[in-house]
Amino acid sequence: MITLVQKQEIILSHFREGKSQWQIHRDTGIARKTIRKYITEYEKKKHDLLNTDDHSNEIIADIVSPPKYNSSNRTKRKLTKDIIERIDFFLKENEIKKATGRSKQQKKKIDIHECLVEEGYDISYSTVNRYIRSKREEGKEAYIRQEYQLGEICEFDWGYIKLTINGQPKTFQMAVFTTAKGNYRYANLYHNQKMENFLDAHVKFFNQIEGIYATIVYDNMKVAVKKFINKSEKEPTDDLLKLSLYYGFKYRFCNTRKGNEKGHVERSVEYIRRKVYGKKDNFRDLEEANSYLAMELEKLNSKKSKHNGNKSPKELLNEEKPHLLKSLPSYDIARTCELRVNKYSVISIDENKYSVPDFLVGRFVFVKIYPEKIFIYHNNTLVSEHQRNYRNHTWNIKIEHYINTIKKKPGALHSSTALQQMNPTLQTIYHKYYTENPKDFVELLELISQKSLEKILSAIKELENLSPTGVNTEKIKMLCNRNDDIFTIKNDERTTEIEEKSKLILSEYGNLVKNSCVAFHEEAKII
Repeated sequence: MITLVQKQEIILSHFREGKSQWQIHRDTGIARKTIRKYITEYEKKKHDLLNTDDHSNEIIADIVSPPKYNSSNRTKRKLTKDIIERIDFFLKENEIKKATGRSKQQKKKIDIHECLVEEGYDISYSTVNRYIRSKREEGKEAYIRQEYQLGEICEFDWGYIKLTINGQPKTFQMAVFTTAKGNYRYANLYHNQKMENFLDAHVKFFNQIEGIYATIVYDNMKVAVKKFINKSEKEPTDDLLKLSLYYGFKYRFCNTRKGNEKGHVERSVEYIRRKVYGKKDNFRDLEEANSYLAMELEKLNSKKSKHNGNKSPKELLNEEKPHLLKSLPSYDIARTCELRVNKYSVISIDENKYSVPDFLVGRFVFVKIYPEKIFIYHNNTLVSEHQRNYRNHTWNIKIEHYINTIKKKPGALHSSTALQQMNPTLQTIYHKYYTENPKDFVELLELISQKSLEKILSAIKELENLSPTGVNTEKIKMLCNRNDDIFTIKNDERTTEIEEKSKLILSEYGNLVKNSCVAFHEEAKII
């Protein structure tokens, strides 16, 4: 195809300079057939322009338009119907993989071309690329700008953050809320996306803003959507239903793979990740990382924006507060379940084991799981409490839960997990004085539960000063009882002393009142 410059050169050379078509062909190298075509077209259009008043603008546009070929009836020699069907098949296959969580296994355009070549089709990569690009452009959609009312909509989403915690690389989940009206952002880090963390993020957000938005928008996360009823209708999880019922907000779910329907929070995840942890990503623990996150968000929410009428997100939130639903006392965020205690007197939570008193073996217990704590109940009585462990396949054992069993099997104590996880101070005492008498050590554990570890350590120190080899449970018990008696005697003596002084003060006060009354009567007689 020749250019507009070449078209101009042909016409001017012929009509202005009087060159023949042959001469123009020799000067430009353009085929004589092409030269003849544009000379003939120009003569016809010029004649039409001079002899008619109709459609003059269209004729002028034709004269000055760039050369173009009519390709409407041209058949694709390489991109045949069979090849188009195969490409469409691969694109559909990609959609299925994306919908079933295998998005990283989709075929790229180069992979589709390679598959076509392997199947024996003769086609170039550029042709495949052009077809797929045109196919995707056909499906582009228009977006409608939204206007939000005060206190109307807030959006929620999860995002991940990679940090270094105590020298070790860790990946955390970040719960993010963004208000639709003013882009006020709240975020908090968690170990995972479990239900208790989902609920905890909501409670902390509501408490911070001192109110509740009328509607919260979610994508199709499993902590929010229990099941899909049909393409457009989803059933919420029981916990989300209870949360919305308690606080009084409505929920709305995005369409599948339509993150733009909650575009504020989608952008907020990336924005917070870059603005907050782009500057610092090394922390002592998760608590420090969350404190830093809160501090940086306070700065970001205080920055004014020209898009918000030169107001900050925090200022806009204050304008929204009168329109928010009234705040309520914090919702109990615990994930609850009933579990059976196994033969090792432990229950299993998220692949980790937690001990309970050994008399509960074989029985069911009620468990409340919080982000950082686990509480275990039997017959409505708290029987065990553990710090939540987020490592994999751990055993979290408290030796006091096994006292009855160790009494029957004292020899099992030495190599037990319970001993290895015991307080380091108690481990030292065991290895120093009780390796030959583990049963006596069980009695010491019972004594600790009655007194306190501080009293036991004080008694051991006193015995060590008298005789380093004479430490045993019986002597420790005697010293603890003696010290308690001395403390009681001192308290009794102090009580008696206080009573005597109080009586003396009251007596003196009585005499003072009596003398005052006598003096008053004497003055009255004189008057």
